[in-house]
Amino acid sequence: MTNMQHMMKQVKKMQEQMLKAQEELGTKTVEGSAGGGVVTVKVNGHKQILSIAIKPEAVDPEDVEMLQDLVMTAVNDALAKAEEMANDDMGKYTGGMKIPGLF
Repeated sequence: MTNMQHMMKQVKKMQEQMLKAQEELGTKTVEGSAGGGVVTVKVNGHKQILSIAIKPEAVDPEDVEMLQDLVMTAVNDALAKAEEMANDDMGKYTGGMKIPGLF
């Protein structure tokens, strides 16, 4: 087997592993929170929001802006954690290279 054939076989194997890892990210979840846990957001590894939980004490009709800020903070926290999880999982296959559009 030539070096080129061997290399192509390795590339194909790596692609298959990366596709599997991307699929698995959809099953993994992270949680972000704000306000000491009064607002929590669950996100999967594909950065899709799965749930938002708001405790009653976070709801003040006189201060809707506070609730909006808490939700935004919790969403951003969860998305940052999902990004970190994706980078960690996919970095195993890319050797830390940032490949645009991959994840």
